[in-house]
Amino acid sequence: MSVRGAAPVGRSGEPAPPAADGGLSSKGLSAGTVGLVGAVVIGLSCIAPAYTMTAALGPTVSEVGYQVPALVLVGFVPMLLVALGYRELNRAMPDSGTTFTWATRALGPWVGWMAGWGLVAATVLVLSNLAGIAVDFLFLLLAQVSGNAGLADLASNTAVNVLVCLAFMAGATAVAYRDMQTTQRLQYALVGFQLLVLVLFAGVALYRAATGEPGSEPVSLEWFDPTAVPSTAALAAGLSLSIFIFWGWDVTLTMNEETKDPDRTPGRAATVTVVVILTVYLLLAVSLLSFAGTGETGHGLGNPDIQDNAFFALAGPVLGPLAALVSLAVLTSSASSLQSTFVSPARTLLAMGHYGALPTWFARVHPRFFTPGNATVAAAVVASAFYAVMRVVSENVLWDTITALGMMICFYYGATAFACVWYFRRQWFDSVRSALLTLVSPLVGGVVLAVLFVTTLVDSTDPEYGSGSSVGGVGLVFLLGVGVIGLGAVLMVAQRLARPAFFRSETLRRSDSTTDLVPASTDREHA
Repeated sequence: MSVRGAAPVGRSGEPAPPAADGGLSSKGLSAGTVGLVGAVVIGLSCIAPAYTMTAALGPTVSEVGYQVPALVLVGFVPMLLVALGYRELNRAMPDSGTTFTWATRALGPWVGWMAGWGLVAATVLVLSNLAGIAVDFLFLLLAQVSGNAGLADLASNTAVNVLVCLAFMAGATAVAYRDMQTTQRLQYALVGFQLLVLVLFAGVALYRAATGEPGSEPVSLEWFDPTAVPSTAALAAGLSLSIFIFWGWDVTLTMNEETKDPDRTPGRAATVTVVVILTVYLLLAVSLLSFAGTGETGHGLGNPDIQDNAFFALAGPVLGPLAALVSLAVLTSSASSLQSTFVSPARTLLAMGHYGALPTWFARVHPRFFTPGNATVAAAVVASAFYAVMRVVSENVLWDTITALGMMICFYYGATAFACVWYFRRQWFDSVRSALLTLVSPLVGGVVLAVLFVTTLVDSTDPEYGSGSSVGGVGLVFLLGVGVIGLGAVLMVAQRLARPAFFRSETLRRSDSTTDLVPASTDREHA
């Protein structure tokens, strides 16, 4: 495969050298193996709608009540704007490093390195969360199917929990380590089942609400009005949750060196993924609000006893004897997302190793599967060790670290949006399309994410934020979020001392859209 300015790469598995002129170059991944449908399916899998919605619906209702659909729409706007910027960057620079590569070329190696770190840290840490959720729902499902409620309690046994979690992680790693065709085949089945159950769940909930289910409410257009949110603080909190539920669509761009028509397919896949997930979320939010309402008792979504896992609590009332399908869908969602989420950090680490921002060990591609084998294993080891240690030490620290991911998501998405604005600065006004897609959309999306980043940073200093834990009167979520970003800065300085060529822009040079106008190679064959 070739990308713009790429040099041929061998298939020995040894890391290929970057282009001599500091331009983009191929990594040796398997070209042309992912089509538009496959990319969209992997994107949906990474977002994990069943798991994400059951975790986010209750807390969002507690903040904004019936305005959940409005918050979903508001959260969709910056994601769509940023996705449009991602699409333009991918058209100009299709590279598996995505955020890392684009921010480096537009804003320089220091910003690029930290943006790449934000992506890797967020995705590696969420891997541990996904594995933990899979364990919880495995035992919930076993308890439902067997009728033995005590089986669900096994998830709280630390030794059992960690062992089963590591087994899930090992299985996901094994699939991610293999070729992309294996990943696609698995995801078609898992995502298809997940969406089928969600649509069934929503449809039955709407039907029951329409036929007079006690406590149900008729669907109202007022639910879609963001101005009806009770306060600015509630809007900000709800918006932060809404941003989280859309996170993961950018995996479609990370596969750009492996997709068919890499200049266009990844960007189209990102846009389609965001629109499909918006539709699914609105359907679920409207149906469950209509069925259950926002009451604080029974199966009302305002009941604090069910807010951590709304789908599980409502599965029986909605689906009756088919309730176990919901647990199986959430288990499927977290397990499939666990596997597909490996795609982003592994390919970002591959690119960072390839361009000399990390040791070349990360740049090795498996000679048979043409996947970033070393980077995949590294991500799995770190995520597994993190989960095991934190589960033993403190569950509060584990979940507060996951809560702090919101900062890193806003950080690296925002950095990519601003990189788009700056990279295309010389062609902002070439046309109306250019002005909208390279200036207005990414700038507005980036500003929104920057505001959310600062807001979350400030709010998380409150000890009550997250689990309620604090150190010296400062919220643990703030300390963990700043600590992860600070760790990235320390590692960056260490890499600057060990690998100065990257930081001198010798292996990946800064540029803009006018200096990169090189005809794209038509050679898409394996080198």
